[in-house]
This record gives sequence, C-alpha cells and structure tokens, in this order.
Amino acid sequence: MATREQKDQKIAEIKESFAKAQVAIVSDPTGLSVEEITTLRRKLQKEGADYTVVKNTLAIKAISGTEYECLGDLLKGASAIAFGFNDQVAPAKVLADFTKEVEKAEVKGGAMDGKVLSVNEVKALAKLPSKEELYAKMLGCINSPASGIVGGINGVMSALVRAIDQVRQQKTA
Repeated sequence: MATREQKDQKIAEIKESFAKAQVAIVSDPTGLSVEEITTLRRKLQKEGADYTVVKNTLAIKAISGTEYECLGDLLKGASAIAFGFNDQVAPAKVLADFTKEVEKAEVKGGAMDGKVLSVNEVKALAKLPSKEELYAKMLGCINSPASGIVGGINGVMSALVRAIDQVRQQKTA
C-alpha cells in the first residue's frame, strides 16, 4: 500500500501535468495490455503529449481548484488521461486512431479551456487539421493573391513579347 508521501508525490505529478496541458482526454484502459498502453504512450509522446493511468481519487485531488475540475464526473472506473502539451488536436487524433486499431480502448471524454468535451466532441476534435496543416492552409491563402498578381504580370509581359516578336517578323518579311 502506498504511503501518504507517495500519494502526495503522485498528486503533485498529476497536478503538474494538468498545469502544462492544453487538453486532457480521459479514456478507459480496461482490457489493454501493458504493451498496448506502451505503444499508445510512445505515439502520444511523438506528438508532444503523454498518457498516464491514474487512480481516480488521486486525480480528483489533483484537479481540485483547476480548470480541469470539470473532469471529476469522467473519473469513474478505470481511468487514464492523455495530456496534450503542444497541440490540442494531436492527442485526440492519436487516441481516435488507436481506438480504431484496438477496439478494447474507449474514450470517456475530455476537457479543454475549462469545458468538458463529450465523446463526440473529442471525435470532432480528432477530425480537425493539425497546427501544421492549418499553417500551410493559411500561408496558401496569403500567397494566393500574390501568385495571382505575378501570374497576371507574367501574362501581360508574355503578350507584349509576342506582340513585339510578331512586329519583328512582319518587318523582316
């Protein structure tokens, strides 16, 4: 049995993860093997996220007084939390893909910006484009008018060059 000091240390670790997280997604790890949990954890770590199996009572104490306090209702039964530190979408995407691969995995819900996310909202979050994709689309929108202007100028210059070439050919003939 864990000592009071060990429990306090675990609560502090969980609280620190919540403090750094942009999003927290609660799932049910029941039926997952250690190997499957490790695989999921590695996939999340590649995306700047983490996955922790938690004891509900310790997690509830850790979220007390934070913006993630709304997760209290989801912390029933076996629970594990995916924390997204760099991106809000990446953990949802990784968990959605993992639940498709491993049917035993189940998402309970999540929290972001102090609001509870239902299972459907977590799935919708997973369908959003990543930050990199959004940046690429935004840059494409910014570059589009400039590309149009360059294309228009090139078209005018090409037409002028063809017209001058036609005049040259007529004068030499």
